[in-house]
Amino acid sequence: MNVLRFILGDQLNLDHSWFKEVDDSTIYLMAEMRQETDYVKHHIQKVVAFFVAMRNFAETLEKKGHRVIYLKISDPENPQNLEKLISLYVEKTGVKKFEYQLPDEYRLDRQLQSICQVLEVDTEAFDTEHFYTKRYELKDFFEGKKQLVMESFYRMMRKKHDVLMTNGQPKGGKWNFDQSNRKKWKGTPEIPQEKFFDKDVSAIVEEINLSGAETFGNLDKAHFNWPVSRRDCLLVLRYFFEHLLKYFGDYQDAMHTDEKFLFHSRLSFAMNSKMLSPKEVVNHVLEYYNNYSHEIHISQIEGFIRQIIGWREYMRGIYWKEMPGYANHNKLENYNKLPSFYWTGHTKMNCLKHAIGQSLDTAYAHHIQRLMITGNFALLTQTHPDEVDQWYLGIYIDALEWVEITNTRGMSQFADGGIVATKPYVSSANYINKMSNYCTTCHYSPKQKIGEKGCPFNALYWNFLDEKKKHFANNPRMRMMLNLLEKKDKQELKDLKQRAKDIIQNPEKY
Repeated sequence: MNVLRFILGDQLNLDHSWFKEVDDSTIYLMAEMRQETDYVKHHIQKVVAFFVAMRNFAETLEKKGHRVIYLKISDPENPQNLEKLISLYVEKTGVKKFEYQLPDEYRLDRQLQSICQVLEVDTEAFDTEHFYTKRYELKDFFEGKKQLVMESFYRMMRKKHDVLMTNGQPKGGKWNFDQSNRKKWKGTPEIPQEKFFDKDVSAIVEEINLSGAETFGNLDKAHFNWPVSRRDCLLVLRYFFEHLLKYFGDYQDAMHTDEKFLFHSRLSFAMNSKMLSPKEVVNHVLEYYNNYSHEIHISQIEGFIRQIIGWREYMRGIYWKEMPGYANHNKLENYNKLPSFYWTGHTKMNCLKHAIGQSLDTAYAHHIQRLMITGNFALLTQTHPDEVDQWYLGIYIDALEWVEITNTRGMSQFADGGIVATKPYVSSANYINKMSNYCTTCHYSPKQKIGEKGCPFNALYWNFLDEKKKHFANNPRMRMMLNLLEKKDKQELKDLKQRAKDIIQNPEKY
């Protein structure tokens, strides 16, 4: 053996140049490790999905003729630690060189650099060949600019990669159709129901349990329904653009108790594990749109593509620009604990009961459920961003730190003080009622602010504005709400703050 190449569980890119040719002097190393199951407590479906996808990937490599060493979580010789693993197999294989693909998480990037410094063989790191952008492309783009506005980055990406462009101008005459993407779903149009897979994962769940790894969340072991192979991912992609894409933009912000996924693609795990590349997803969607543009409005396409070449690449760029300090931001000085019902779903607030319950059952919630339900409540109750980070990183199947922490600590919790978002994304019950049917069967009334039926979001909202007004005094986007706060009847505000205090101190009552 001349070269040992290490592959992480989120580097399952079969199109990587590493695999173009079979070389008997190169061996690939993959391992399921307690280090990765234990750095935060994960949803059982997340652990299962990554491990099954990794095993499928290793099997595919072997079928293509590559030499692979694969250690399962249950293997007695598995050191369960990255440093020990690499040191052991560099020695065992007697290779002259160790290679790896650049990790997307800061902790692993630093760990691998540290490991390579003490190895007694040559080492080299390679790009993952997955993203549209390089690690520091966003940093370079915003050099010298005061604000890191996503829209300007998104427009640059559209131009650079010639996506939805005509003669240098945005197709459809607008860069952004976000104003068209805010419809409430009321039961129509009908959402096609498709259960893509029906896998029995009982055996691997047993291995995970016997390993001692602690997980949470629910799982029907006989009916696992996430894409864990290249074929699976392509099936989900094709189903999305053939059946869901034409309504995606309209209803991407909608929420409903009867529908977990609505018109969302369910592709985030496939992309974040790199089984699908963002470029092929965008290209497939564009090809379908070009063939059926008479049936699909451009607002549906633009809304989806903005999430991939805009938001996804933007968040990764922010991560590498701002880490490691980003993980310590708490600009709003929030220090409360996350309510215990985030781990059970047991609450009388129907929106939280549904969004959390769905997350526990499926390891999934779409971006508005994360931002305006669970994230909104966490911010209004002034929860410490560390608590929120750990929950989001653990519960969602697509959560890797590079995409989770920027969305959570930045967009959702405003803990970065405005690096990502220009204002905090908080709302009273009014927004939730506008975009969902959650309030229709809730114990609380979205119209009431205090009293037994007063929705907790209402009191919490005004309390938050009052508690944090010093932080927003110079924020032009908060001026209108702060003016309304100033005009509020003093006794009413006092009553609202008293109720909010009780909610924050005793969230399990609600």
